[in-house]
Amino acid sequence: MKTLIVVDVQNDFCPGGSLPVAGGARIIPVINRLTRSGHFPMILASQDWHPKGHCSFAETHGLPAFTELKTPHGPQILWPVHCVQGTAGAEFHPGLDTRPFQNIIRKGLRQECDSYSVFLENDRVTFTGAFDLIQADAEVYLVGIATDYCVLHSALDVARTGKKVFVITDACAAVSQPGADRAFLQMRAQGVELIDSTRCLQG
Repeated sequence: MKTLIVVDVQNDFCPGGSLPVAGGARIIPVINRLTRSGHFPMILASQDWHPKGHCSFAETHGLPAFTELKTPHGPQILWPVHCVQGTAGAEFHPGLDTRPFQNIIRKGLRQECDSYSVFLENDRVTFTGAFDLIQADAEVYLVGIATDYCVLHSALDVARTGKKVFVITDACAAVSQPGADRAFLQMRAQGVELIDSTRCLQG
């Protein structure tokens, strides 16, 4: 079953948000075209959904944003406060058509651990429950924000299961172009296929 996962298209990651990603709003019409196409029998979406004082917030540690800390779960970039549970910044962008979503996976819920991947938290042992929603024979397609963080880590986690996984490049936005370029290299090395939305809908 073809399964589309829309990753973190939230207000805080779009222009005007606390952690905006260039192109975050630009990809929304492309994502809507995909979700409305009838091409995907299963459509899921994820949200960063952090408690106040989350470990990934620079403010929590009294340090500048984008500082990197060593943690028991590996390196942690400290971000501006973003996607706090119940706030407007954590909601899906209003231009995103959420009606086709059959399930929403919320991640980064635990105070002490971040979660880039839709599937596994950064401790690499705690599952989000997303794998339980995907059939064993699923082909997984990923879109959303950000190419070089949450889309990347989600794609690699799916690839490790042996499933076919695709990233629809024109429906993703990156924190930086060099970051996107590195992410695409990592994805390809693990068997992730990079396609654009037109080719996807023709397939």
